[in-house]
Amino acid sequence: MACVFCEIVAGTRPAHHVFEDEACLGFLDARPVFAGHVLLVPRVHVETFTDLPADRVAPLFTSAQRLARSVETALGADGTFVAMNNKVSQSVPHLHVHIVPRKKKDGLRGFFWPRQKYASEEDAARVAALIRGADAT
Repeated sequence: MACVFCEIVAGTRPAHHVFEDEACLGFLDARPVFAGHVLLVPRVHVETFTDLPADRVAPLFTSAQRLARSVETALGADGTFVAMNNKVSQSVPHLHVHIVPRKKKDGLRGFFWPRQKYASEEDAARVAALIRGADAT
């Protein structure tokens, strides 16, 4: 199946480009949370953040940082919401960073999840040890 974002990168599918360099392309989300919602994708097709080669992480995040500033400045936003999904809730299987302009009291609640507490300090320590012990390199 064809990748929508690869088609946008290749120029065979239209999109409103807002940023591009040799590593990444930024374009307006076709279904924005708010006007100015940008998607930043690596030009190379990878499905998730963990699939992105290490030498391409810094260019992606440098571009995301630059776009966050541009979105705030251009739209007079109070800030931005910068996020990505990996597998769960990832609507297009191509790594993408959402950069959403935010205003105080803009009503956005959909990206905020209910928080939970650990059952105990011991439970938190157990989970931390599991993560530290997982060599995912």
